Amino acid sequence: MDLHPNGLYQTCCGGGGGALTTGYNEERTYYGRRKMEQIRATGAGTLVVPCHSCHGQLNNIKTHYAMPDLKIKYLWELVADCLVLPE
Repeated sequence: MDLHPNGLYQTCCGGGGGALTTGYNEERTYYGRRKMEQIRATGAGTLVVPCHSCHGQLNNIKTHYAMPDLKIKYLWELVADCLVLPE
């Protein structure tokens, strides 16, 4: 399931450009609220992201937005999970 809005109308998670390392934690957390609202609206328990900045940002703010159980995976992790065969 994709987030809404999507495509050209997608919202930044607030971690773009390496914002996670800038020290502006309060601002970064605030700007991530729209993305967290989008995620919450899907009811998803796992989110797959291809971006290192998004992965770090969303993992960092998910508890602040009362979503501590949300699993955030890199795209390569999802592919690796699919390649593991049960014994």
